[in-house]
Amino acid sequence: MLIRLLMLVALALPFAPASAAERLGGEAIRRAFEGNTVSGRYTNGGFFTEYHEPDGRALGHNGWQPNRDACWTTRADQVCYYYGPQSDRTVHCFTVEQNRDLYVLRNAGNGQINALATVELGNPRKHGDNGEAWYCDGLISKAPEPPMSRRRFAAR
Repeated sequence: MLIRLLMLVALALPFAPASAAERLGGEAIRRAFEGNTVSGRYTNGGFFTEYHEPDGRALGHNGWQPNRDACWTTRADQVCYYYGPQSDRTVHCFTVEQNRDLYVLRNAGNGQINALATVELGNPRKHGDNGEAWYCDGLISKAPEPPMSRRRFAAR
């Protein structure tokens, strides 16, 4: 059903008025994606479905393989995904436009539409880490605490 919906919307998209889509800021993207499942189709034909854990992990399938070490975060006006270990990590950032229930993800570097997606509340597809938990080291919320001397100075 999701595939049919995306195909119908993709066919109608060129005829939709340009002002109908709202470009979301980072906080609005976070509110829409966090704790929910984002599923869709890349413009090159691949499908993806990822549950956006509040702790920053992206569980599910990124379109090419099951996620084993994927993380997500938002910036001022983008959502970014990090795949792989730090030594050979790939980073993909997108701006997000919303038109009702459809989300348009544009490559943050060149502005081209990269994917069309929908958001399902919660984790209805039961995406998990398959017993291989990982840690999102690039997120500010997971950064180590400052040394004791800096904490005392900041408290003054």
